[in-house]
Amino acid sequence: MRRYAERIRQRLGVRMRSALAASAVVAIASVLTGVAFVIAARLILTGNVDQSAGDRAAQIAGALGDEEALTAVIQPSLRDRTVVQVLGADGTVLRSSTLLTGAQPISPLRPAAGETRREQRRLAAPHDEYFRITALGVSTAAGPRTVLVGQSLDEINDGTEAAVGALAVGLPLLTVIVGVATFLFVGRSLRPVDAMRRQAETISGRNLHARLPVPPTADEIAALANTMNGMLDRIEAATAAQRRFVADASHELRSPLSTVLTGLDLLGDGPHVVRMRRESDRMARLIADLLLLARVDEKGLQLRHEDVDLDDLVYLERERLAADHPGLKVTARTAPVRVSGDPHHLQRVLRNLVDNAARYAKNTVEVTLEAQGGTAEIVVADDGPGIAAEDRVRVFDRFVRLDEDRSRAGGGTGLGLPIARDIATAHGGTLTVEESPAGGALLRLRLPLTDA
Repeated sequence: MRRYAERIRQRLGVRMRSALAASAVVAIASVLTGVAFVIAARLILTGNVDQSAGDRAAQIAGALGDEEALTAVIQPSLRDRTVVQVLGADGTVLRSSTLLTGAQPISPLRPAAGETRREQRRLAAPHDEYFRITALGVSTAAGPRTVLVGQSLDEINDGTEAAVGALAVGLPLLTVIVGVATFLFVGRSLRPVDAMRRQAETISGRNLHARLPVPPTADEIAALANTMNGMLDRIEAATAAQRRFVADASHELRSPLSTVLTGLDLLGDGPHVVRMRRESDRMARLIADLLLLARVDEKGLQLRHEDVDLDDLVYLERERLAADHPGLKVTARTAPVRVSGDPHHLQRVLRNLVDNAARYAKNTVEVTLEAQGGTAEIVVADDGPGIAAEDRVRVFDRFVRLDEDRSRAGGGTGLGLPIARDIATAHGGTLTVEESPAGGALLRLRLPLTDA
């Protein structure tokens, strides 16, 4: 039950929860207030009836012994809904109102002289309705008498029913009005929060200079916006320092690396020298990748747009790959395809893709280039271990090396595919990973054609 309630709270927004809470509070308070109002009103009206009946009983008690005065007092007016009986000591009806002529005593109350007692009874006569009966004990020269005055509660009941009906209509209407008003007012109050959320969705590592809008009101929402902007300031400063460190370190490493390469060239072609030269080349590529990423993060990828024949780039990379990996079968199926873009970066994308395929291929690397509709599509497939479905998005994160990669001596740095995707995105294209027919990885690069 608790999980279900938590799930409902998560589905309902702040506006709806606030509206429901306000409506519930108003409904409960209104019901309690309405019940108290009806009870208080009924008690007040009943007290007025008792006061009026007591006064009438006192008048009748004062007229006992004077038949003419008693007759005038007992008979009700045209609008008076009061009945009167005067009982003897044995309970017989001595005098009564015209409406109760011949009727039995309307109440069993027999108070002592000077005592007043009250009750509420339903009387079949005269109108089969509830009466509030006041009994007054009187001592007379002829003996003890009991004066019974009954006053109809019909008006009180009608007033109570009218009040209950008005509350039954008004309270739900009030609850709905409060709920709708709360929903609208809370929504208006949360507009700055929604603007902050939309702005926050656009902030990434490429535009950390953006800030959340601060509402002009000096309230908690403005304080939240200022706090979040302060956090973004700190994140931007830390990210900028990290990027400067990567760029500066990469620049500083290029000079000693060039010296090492020059020294290796002077040492000849011994087996140890060849291994050191291979590692130095790998380090040079890593430094170049870090410099490129630092530029991309700082200013974005700067592109030169010119016509590029992708089939020429595919053939160049095929020849290079076949020369570097004579043990692999490298095939290429191409069609004349031209796109608009930066030839240097596009060649870098293709080189990263084929190098990645060659690193994990067992025997075969296949490159396919074709045009489909308004898109140029380059597919690089290998027969290696492939990439699991759950890793086909994570593999484009920087410095991600899958478990199979770490076990290989020739594992990459985890930057080739992220750089390739950044370049493809900058050219308006996409780069995805699928499973090749041979069971390995299939990297699919799509770029918009020049005609498109």
